[in-house]
Amino acid sequence: MKILITGNQGYVGPIVARHLRRTIPDAYLVGFDTGYFAMSTTNAPVWPERVLDEQHAGDVRDLPPSLLDGVDGVVQLAAISNDPMGNNFAEVTDQVNRVSSIHLASLAAEAGAKRYVFASSCSVYGFAPGAARRESDPLNPQTAYARSKVETEAALADMDLGEMVATCLRFATACGMSDRLRLDLVLNDFVASAVAAGKITVLSDGTPWRPLIDVRDMARAIEWALVRDAGAGGPLVSVNVGSDDRNYQVKDLAQAVAAAVPGTSVSINTAAQPDTRSYKVDFSLFGSLAPAHQPRVTLAQSIAMLREGLQAMGFSDPDFRNSPFMRLKMLEAHIGAGRLSGDLRWNTSFLGRE
Repeated sequence: MKILITGNQGYVGPIVARHLRRTIPDAYLVGFDTGYFAMSTTNAPVWPERVLDEQHAGDVRDLPPSLLDGVDGVVQLAAISNDPMGNNFAEVTDQVNRVSSIHLASLAAEAGAKRYVFASSCSVYGFAPGAARRESDPLNPQTAYARSKVETEAALADMDLGEMVATCLRFATACGMSDRLRLDLVLNDFVASAVAAGKITVLSDGTPWRPLIDVRDMARAIEWALVRDAGAGGPLVSVNVGSDDRNYQVKDLAQAVAAAVPGTSVSINTAAQPDTRSYKVDFSLFGSLAPAHQPRVTLAQSIAMLREGLQAMGFSDPDFRNSPFMRLKMLEAHIGAGRLSGDLRWNTSFLGRE
């Protein structure tokens, strides 16, 4: 089985590649990434891409069709991957997250690929008070990032994908330790704050709901999507990926981290304006479709792995929100140095001088 993973040099990609190498040992794994964060390894003793058979550098907006020759499965992770980046680069977010994903699906179908996996998000539910949201419930995206996911899912539903089985995985909010750690995610932020400063500051009033999923369990879901039979959900399915017992209010996440990192205090901004992103999610469909690939990593385990990973790195920066651990800050640093243009393409004339 030949598998192409786009965006593999981000936060989730190294975990996915390692998981697939272990669970599908005979697979031929190909990575394709533009390299925004390729150098941002965290406590990785070796190059994370060592498990791949090939690694290619390039922009997903310009992915060469020849890269799909003989490919059986495509995992589309490439994306402008959070709300702050989407808000600052709205047009690029649309081009990378929506246009490129649709084009890649078309190329994959034409090339005879059997599986297409699109990394979507539970953020498509946006502000959704009340009962946990099912896949059939109305969508209410609040950001450019979330809209790009909604519109890609809709476009895939309108496409002729032939015999290719496509899966849109609406992931809960990612968390957990990675070879390329991000700290612009709620649980990761809280653990970093506890380790570096002994204090967690919750900017909201703590009441918003978030479902969580560890990156290791994201990899398990991607494995399922690569091997699932069309009878499990149909030739195209959008499915919430997570577990019902990992819907949390933000204040409870802060308290769980404080309990795991002794001496940590928690400050909650009870006067904050209501957060426009709050949603509980129902994961029962995923439970019925993929019983052998359900999440296994508990909240306590995610926190422990983050704490241990950060401590092993000697992490001690209380001002990390202004550091390259925040994806937007890394992009801004590339742009400020002249390495990237405003549309997030590499400035090749600059790179030639390095």
